[in-house]
Amino acid sequence: MNNFAVECRELTKCFGTFTAVDHISFTVKPGEIFGMLGPNGSGKSTTIRMLCGIMDPTFGQATVAGKDIRTEPDAVKELIGYMSQKFSLYPDLTAFENLRFYAGIYGIPKEHQAERIAEVMESTGLSGQENTLAGNLSTGVRQRLALGSAIIHNPKIIFLDEPTSGADPVSRRRFWNLIYDITDSGATVIVTTHYMDEAERCDSVLLIESGKIIACGSPDSLKKERISGQILSIDTNQPTEAMEVSATLPGVEDVALYGRYVHIFTKEGIAVSGRIRDALQKAGIKLLSIEVVPPTLEDVFVRLIGGKE
Repeated sequence: MNNFAVECRELTKCFGTFTAVDHISFTVKPGEIFGMLGPNGSGKSTTIRMLCGIMDPTFGQATVAGKDIRTEPDAVKELIGYMSQKFSLYPDLTAFENLRFYAGIYGIPKEHQAERIAEVMESTGLSGQENTLAGNLSTGVRQRLALGSAIIHNPKIIFLDEPTSGADPVSRRRFWNLIYDITDSGATVIVTTHYMDEAERCDSVLLIESGKIIACGSPDSLKKERISGQILSIDTNQPTEAMEVSATLPGVEDVALYGRYVHIFTKEGIAVSGRIRDALQKAGIKLLSIEVVPPTLEDVFVRLIGGKE
């Protein structure tokens, strides 16, 4: 028996001639927050569904909490919590009734259900919402109720599939505080996201694109190992034009838009800034500022995808 909470070996899922997940292998340590980062359609959700025993893999193997997803899918489901993108809540039931329903589904004895529901309501900040219909709750509160339903049975491993999609920044921050509380209690969390700032919060991150792993490691290690040289951040009122001009300059390896800023990958550091200033001035583009900035996971992702393409 291995010491991993999750272990995947060449896991693959095909739909006809389309390969959604392409021979991916990775491990998740017990007690960590493991993030799967990638754009929509990259294979994150399909991977999660296979690991939860909901979908059979086409090829490859995986164990979750020591149970084989192919031969022991029911055992896997008993040991995990799963929160899908479309929260599995009943809108015409109250928050309390939803939790009681899932407590019954997961086999919690009736005499212990009220106590456990009260604990979950308290830990997820749902106290006072017991009698509110799920359909009438705000998006942020519904997300916390969906999380409460997924952890009602104290699972060892919790899978969260883009749990904060559509939530406002305050609700996202509060939800992540709950994730920290869960792992502090000893559980393992695997979370999919396309938010770079959320990936930064994970202990380990798997970057996935078109069903293939392009990198895996801690956020710090990925930034140190995958970004060579330095990154210059340019602030200008014409970012698209500035990106096009900068891309042609000697010493500039790559360029990418980062919000309103242009990030320039270079091994020459600030030394290339003079060239950039002159080129932008010649093109009639006003340069507001230029500075060296630390790399982010978004820089890593853009760099790796750009290199692959």
